[in-house]
Amino acid sequence: MSRQERTTTVGQLPTPTTGESRVPAALTRLVWLLWVGSLGVLAARLWTGEGWRVAGLVAIDGLTVVMWTAVTFFSGIVHSYSRRYMAGERATDRFFGGVFAFTLVVLVLVAADHLVLFAVAWVAMGLLMADLVGHVDGWPQAGAAAGLARRYFLAGGGLLAVALAALWWATGATTVSGVAAAVGTAPPAVLLFAAVALLLAAMVQSALVPFHGWLLSSMTAPTPASALMHAGFVNAGGILLVRFAPVVTADTRLMLAVLLVGAASALFGKLLKSVQTDVKGQLGCSTVGQMGFMIMQVGLGFFGAAITHLVLHGCYKAYQFLASGSRVDHESPAATKTTGRAGVADVAVVVLTALAGGALFAVLTGKGTALDGGLLLAGLAVLTVLHAARGVVAHTAAPATVRYGALPAVTLVAIAVYAAMYRFVEGLLSGLPAVGQSVELTAVHGLVAAAFLVGYLAIESGVYRRSHRLYVALLNASQPSTDTLLTTTEDYDDY
Repeated sequence: MSRQERTTTVGQLPTPTTGESRVPAALTRLVWLLWVGSLGVLAARLWTGEGWRVAGLVAIDGLTVVMWTAVTFFSGIVHSYSRRYMAGERATDRFFGGVFAFTLVVLVLVAADHLVLFAVAWVAMGLLMADLVGHVDGWPQAGAAAGLARRYFLAGGGLLAVALAALWWATGATTVSGVAAAVGTAPPAVLLFAAVALLLAAMVQSALVPFHGWLLSSMTAPTPASALMHAGFVNAGGILLVRFAPVVTADTRLMLAVLLVGAASALFGKLLKSVQTDVKGQLGCSTVGQMGFMIMQVGLGFFGAAITHLVLHGCYKAYQFLASGSRVDHESPAATKTTGRAGVADVAVVVLTALAGGALFAVLTGKGTALDGGLLLAGLAVLTVLHAARGVVAHTAAPATVRYGALPAVTLVAIAVYAAMYRFVEGLLSGLPAVGQSVELTAVHGLVAAAFLVGYLAIESGVYRRSHRLYVALLNASQPSTDTLLTTTEDYDDY
């Protein structure tokens, strides 16, 4: 049955009766109240222009209020969705307790100023997510996936602890804000060592290559937990680098390393996605690529763009996971619609739309109008619009006049909305140290731009598919851990 012929039916939301738990409903209401409270804190921040802090413990600044608002919103959606998804599950209360506890720990993390509190929240966040990955009791694959994730997260926590200990030793400061103020007095070698450890911890958390194995092996998690993971958990790597921006930006070589690490994951994630056949596998590889883009923006010095990216990616990926079931079609290959080769008019509209989108992005954000890292950021915007516009023109069934007229209009409106949000987030982050420093262009940036252009053309044209060796390499690299795989169809059969 094709997607157009199916009708969607949604059962009634379960209401607790006598003897049934009211934990899901209570925690769902509570997390939405936290979201309303976060909106209030955001409004107060915009009204007063000031932050709040408990000296030596927490600091509520622009980054904090943005992340509080985003995290509680995503968590509210996941809680609401889970009330129906988890109905009838024996461990429903444990699941809701884990999701709510994870939400609270993230709220503490983004506000933590004391180094020990930050490290404890970081480790607790990983352990809670590992428990959600292995939520299903008695399922060996789920237990293996949870164990693998836990090992990765503890390793990332260890790297973070090493970095924070080095910063404390070099600066004598016990708070994040104190470290930022004393970076100039720290020995350069110790500072570089700490920055590398921070980068590695961020790579593990955000599932960047070569640490993407835990993410691709985590598909045993219930779908709402996967949504929370891809919409929030993996973003913590970007938050870590933004919070410690003075350390990361202290050495230009480290910034180039951040750029290269992000670029490699962005390209590799796109290639891994191209060999995936299952919906969740594609979404997982997409996250690897998107986190690469986020880390790239940090490497260019555009921390506001990185935070904007992780918020928008969170919205998109949460929706994609929660709606993943609707993407499964039961139809024969003959029923698959194919598209013809793009004509001259198609190519012209797509190219002009992409160039107009990049120009509008540069005008509205001011990035790409000078000879600095903003040129590469604007170039990435052009490639993103080019990819989206080509997909719409190639697959839509609307008349050509509608496609060619509506596509530029919709695209330019989307770019304008993104630019407005970028400026909004950038304004909130303006008080943070070292977040407004764009890097100077080097030959490395030119090589990265060329690699993206070549990679885009290779993927869109399908040239890379001609190499069987590359296909096998990508397929092997995208495989989950063998302990987390169901290897026989009998494992799916309850009868």
